[in-house]
Amino acid sequence: MSINDTLTSFSLAAPGDKLPAGLWLKCSACGEVIYKRALQAHFNVCPSCGHYSPLTAWERIRQLTDNDENGFSEMDARLRSADPLDFAGDGSYPAKLKDAQENTGLVDAVVTGKAWLDGHRFGLAVMDFRFMGASMGSVVGEKITRLTEWTTKRELPLVIVTASGGARMQEGALSLMQMAKTAAALERHDEEGLPLIVILTHPTTGGVTASFASLGDVILAEPHALVGFAGPRVVEQTIRQKLPENFQRSEYLLEHGFIDAIVERKELRGVLSGLLRTFNK
Repeated sequence: MSINDTLTSFSLAAPGDKLPAGLWLKCSACGEVIYKRALQAHFNVCPSCGHYSPLTAWERIRQLTDNDENGFSEMDARLRSADPLDFAGDGSYPAKLKDAQENTGLVDAVVTGKAWLDGHRFGLAVMDFRFMGASMGSVVGEKITRLTEWTTKRELPLVIVTASGGARMQEGALSLMQMAKTAAALERHDEEGLPLIVILTHPTTGGVTASFASLGDVILAEPHALVGFAGPRVVEQTIRQKLPENFQRSEYLLEHGFIDAIVERKELRGVLSGLLRTFNK
């Protein structure tokens, strides 16, 4: 069913009746008002202008795994961040964590687990930008490391879907250490000849880009995704030069060899299935 069919089939309430809240959404790019279920059916891509709205971690997991009870089994679901540095000394970090957990329904910024897609078994990690900008703290690094070690032991492919503002400042150097920890685990995974597929989504920046997001055997990206270490404005101010058009966007990175392909969201499931099939031969 097309979006137009979906919209046509939706029955508007009679005059004077109250519509339930949240049925319609406004595209942040073009301002088009879109029926929410129609938008969700097209993976949160605006039918008018093609703008990509974010997917939650669980929406992404449903997109990339089999739609049955065996499609995805979460790992390390109870692993929680502490406040090892007593950040700012006023309890602000624990309060922010609690708010993020209540607002997203997640324990931290990444969901990891055992996955199946079209008969192929693999490890899957999906970051969720809603949780403190998907900043990488100790829990994010630990969960990705544990998942990597699990796939290495079982000789399975690993898929990581990234979205992040970088290291979590509330954990200081402990956050930066996750870059080395995840990279070391992925090095052992690579030494066993096992594939890592990275899917870059908007935005992927900072320490995540500088570690596991750049280490894929195959690196895919969604259209127009911002990917880099420092943001374009910071780079421009530092080098005091005007940056090229589309600098750090996935199209620019493809042209300069940093990524292997740009894949539209509606095609991503099929592309991933094909890659898993190829690697499993």
